Amino acid sequence: MSEISPIIFVLILLSYRLSMDVIPEYYNITIWPRLSPDPNNGLYIFTEPKCANVCVCVCMLLLHSWRLYRETVKDVLFFFSPDGAAALIIESTWLQPETQYLVINLKSKLRQGQKYQLYTEFTGELADDLSGFYRSEYEEDGLQKIVATSQMHPTYARKTFPCFDEPALKAIFHITLIHPPGTVALSNDIANITIDGVSWTKTKFEPTKKMSTYLLAITVSDYTYINTTQKDPQIRIWARRKAIDLGQGNYALNVTGPILDFFQSYYNIAYPLTKSDQIALPDFYYGAMENWGLVTYRETNLLYDPKTSSSRNKEKTATIIAHELAHMWFGNLVTLRWWNEVWLNEGFASYVAYLGADHAEPTWNVRDLIVLDKIHKVFAVDALTSSHPLSSNEDSIVLPNQISEQFDVISYSKVQKLQHLTNFGLFSFFLQTYLNHFGYSNTVGNDLWHHLQMAVKDNNGSLPHSVDRIMSPWVLQMGFPVVTINTAIGKVSQKHFLLDADSNVTVKSPYNYEWLIPIRWMRGGTVQKDIWWLMEKEGKAGTQSDGFWVLANINVTGYYRVNYDLGNWERLFTQLNTNHKVIPVINRAQLVDDAFSLARAQLLSTSLALRTTSYLSKETEYMPWQSALNNLDYYYLMLDRTDVYQPMQDYIRKQVTPLFLYFKNMTLDWSINVNICLEKCSSKILTQQCVNCNLFRIHPNLRSVVYCSAIAAGDEAEWEFGWLQFKIASVANEANKLMFALACTNNTELLNRYLSYTLNSTIIRKQDATSVITSVASNRAGQKLAWDFVRNHWEYMFTEYGVGSFSFASMITGVTARFSTPAELQELKEFVEAHSATGFGSATLAVDQALERTRMNIKWLQTNKQEILNWFNSQNGDQMQ
Repeated sequence: MSEISPIIFVLILLSYRLSMDVIPEYYNITIWPRLSPDPNNGLYIFTEPKCANVCVCVCMLLLHSWRLYRETVKDVLFFFSPDGAAALIIESTWLQPETQYLVINLKSKLRQGQKYQLYTEFTGELADDLSGFYRSEYEEDGLQKIVATSQMHPTYARKTFPCFDEPALKAIFHITLIHPPGTVALSNDIANITIDGVSWTKTKFEPTKKMSTYLLAITVSDYTYINTTQKDPQIRIWARRKAIDLGQGNYALNVTGPILDFFQSYYNIAYPLTKSDQIALPDFYYGAMENWGLVTYRETNLLYDPKTSSSRNKEKTATIIAHELAHMWFGNLVTLRWWNEVWLNEGFASYVAYLGADHAEPTWNVRDLIVLDKIHKVFAVDALTSSHPLSSNEDSIVLPNQISEQFDVISYSKVQKLQHLTNFGLFSFFLQTYLNHFGYSNTVGNDLWHHLQMAVKDNNGSLPHSVDRIMSPWVLQMGFPVVTINTAIGKVSQKHFLLDADSNVTVKSPYNYEWLIPIRWMRGGTVQKDIWWLMEKEGKAGTQSDGFWVLANINVTGYYRVNYDLGNWERLFTQLNTNHKVIPVINRAQLVDDAFSLARAQLLSTSLALRTTSYLSKETEYMPWQSALNNLDYYYLMLDRTDVYQPMQDYIRKQVTPLFLYFKNMTLDWSINVNICLEKCSSKILTQQCVNCNLFRIHPNLRSVVYCSAIAAGDEAEWEFGWLQFKIASVANEANKLMFALACTNNTELLNRYLSYTLNSTIIRKQDATSVITSVASNRAGQKLAWDFVRNHWEYMFTEYGVGSFSFASMITGVTARFSTPAELQELKEFVEAHSATGFGSATLAVDQALERTRMNIKWLQTNKQEILNWFNSQNGDQMQ
C-alpha cells in the first residue's frame, strides 16, 4: 500500500461514495437461486459468478457488496481484456461493513484507459426480507410455492452481487438465470437462449440497455401470463396462475398499451425496449418498482377483479401503472445523478402519470385529482419546520437510510409547482429535448432549467426572469408561501406558510423564504387574461373587488395557499351558498383546504374555516367533499375522545344526507344490503351464514365500510370469521379490505392479538405489517395499544427486521397521529431518548415531524376546542352560518 498514505487510505474506506475513477462497462451475471432450502443450513440460497469491465488507474478497487458471505468469496482475479494478459497480483481483499464495500488491494496500479475484468464467486441467502434478491411465498391449490424476485432500489443490488451500486455508474447487464425445470425466468430484456438440463434450466437474456444497478430485475416463478397480440413492444402481465385464470390481469393489460402509446407521443421518443413485462408479487415492500422492462408490483396495485375490487382500486391500478411506465423515460432513460435529487425521477413521473391515466380513461377526469392526491398531502408536510428542500447537498445524503428517507411526499409531489410553467405550452417540448439530450446518462436539476430556458427562447416565450432564477427558490428552500390579497386596495403579499404560527425556522435560506409567484385569478366569475407575478414580499395588482368576489390560483396551478380580507371571504361564501358552480370545482376544494389550514396557522378563525363546509349540502362533486372530509379527519383525530364528537357527527350527517339522496337511485341496492348486514351484525350474532349470504352481494365500493362496521359491531366470533375470510381470500384487494376491517374491532384483546401477528411473517406478510399497526392506531380503541406495541418492540423490529419488514416512517406517523396531550408528548420524548442509541433509520425525519405535530396539536386543541364545540352546537335545521 505504498502508493496511498495511511490517512488517505482511511478516508477512502470511510467515504460512502465510490470514486468515479472506476467506471463499469458491463456485467456478466449468472445467478442460480435454490427454491428449496439447503439441507446443510436450512437456508434458501443463490450463487453467482460475475465479470465486470472497469477503466481505472488505482491500486485499490472498491465496489459494493452487502450480506454476500465473506467466506464464500473464492477468487478475485484481474486480467487484461481482450488480449488475455496475465492476471494482476492481489495482496488482500476484505469487506468493509460500515460502507458496504468489497475492498480489493492490488500489488500494482491499474493503467489508466485500460479495460480489466474482475471475476468473483459467492453465495447469498434468498431471504424473505423483501430487499435485493429475495424469496416470496404463496399457496395455490394446496401447494406452497416460491417466487425468487428482486428489489434492487435504491441500494440493494449490492445484496445480490458485488457491483458499483450508484445511479451514475450505469452499465450494460448480461443476465443468465439457472432455475428449476417448469419454472419461468424473467429479467429486463427478452430471453434469447434457453437450455434444459435434467435438474435445471438455464435462461440467458439479451443484453440490457445501459442503465443503473437499481433498475435491474430478475424473477423465477411458476407464474403464467397474458399478452397483447401487438408487437413493438410486446406487453405481458404476469401473476399467479389462478389470478390470471380468473381474469385479474385483464384490466392492466388493457390500459398498458394506451398508456405506453401516450408517453411515446408525449415524450416524442419511442419506447426504448422490445418488451414491457409487469408482474404481481405476493410480497413486495413498495407499491411498485419501475425496473426497466420488468415492472414489479404488489398484487393489490396490478390485479383488478371487477366482482370484488372497487372503483378506487381500478383508478389506483391505472395511475400506478402510468406512474411506473412514465419512468421508462423519466428516470430510466435519463436518471438522477445522485439521491439528493429524488424529485428528478419521482416528481415528474408522479405528474405525468395522471396525464397517462387520463388518456387511458378519459371519462374519469383523473388529472384533476392531482390536487387532492398530491398537492394537499404535500402541503401538510411542507408547512412544518421539519420539512426539507427538494434538492439537498450531495454530501448530506450518503447513508442507505438517508437515501431511503428522500422518498417522501415532498420528492414525489412538490414538483407539481412546475405546472404553472406548463401554461406556456412548453412543458412537453422541453421534456423532449431534455430526454433526447441526456438519454442513457445522468442529470442534475440545473440541466432541467437549462433545457426549459432553451424551450422558452426557441418558442419566443416570456418570463419575468430566467428559469433558473424562478425555480431555484422553489427547489432549494423548503416550504411554500401563503399569498394574501386585500381586495379593497389590491395589495398582494407573500409569507412563508407554517402550520404553527409560533414555530421558529432555524434553517436559513439564501432566498429568505421568498418566491417568484405566478398569480392567475378571476373576478366575479371572469378569469383575468393576464398572469401577474409577485416577485417581492408585497406588491400592488389590479385585484380590487369592485363589489365582486376575487379568487386566486385558478385550478391550483401554483404551489401556494391564498388568503383574503374578510370582506372577500364573505362574498365567496355568498357565492357558494347561492350558485357554487360559478366557482371552478378544483377551487371549491381548494377554498376548503386553504381555509382549514389558514385557521390552524391562526391566519383565520376556526369558525370561518368550518363555514366553508356549510354549502356542501348542495354539493355533489367528489373533490370538494373529499377535501372537506380530509380536513375534518384532523378534527376527528383530535376530538373524537371529547364532548365535541357527537355534535360533529350530527352536523356531518345533516350535510351528507342530501348527497346520499342525490345518488339514491344508484345506491338503492347497495343501501339495502348495507342495512341488512348492519342490522344483523349489530345484534352481535353474526354467523357464517349471515356473512356468506351478503358478502358478494355487497357492492365493491361499499365493502370496506360494511366490513369495518360489521367487525366493530361484533365481537370475537365476528372477528374470527373475518380473519378466516382474510386468510382464504383469493383476490388481493378483497384481502386488503378484510385486513383493514379487522382493525375496526373494539375488543382490545383482539387488537393486541392482531398487533402481535405482525411479528410473525407466516401470519401477516411483512409487506403488510405497517398497515396493520397503523390501522389499529386509527381505531380509537386501538391507538394506545398500537403506540405501546411500537414502544415495546421498537428495538426488536428495528434490529431484527430489514427494510422490507416495516416502513418505519409511516409507522411512526400513524401511531402518533392522535397525539394531542402533554402526557403523550412526554411519552414521545421518552421514546426518542430511550432509543437514541439504536436510532430511527429512515424514520428519523418522521420522528422530528411527530414531535413538531404533537406540540402543534396540544396548542390547537387548547385554543380551538370550545369554539368548535360552540359552532357545531349552533348548527341546526336549515340555518346557514
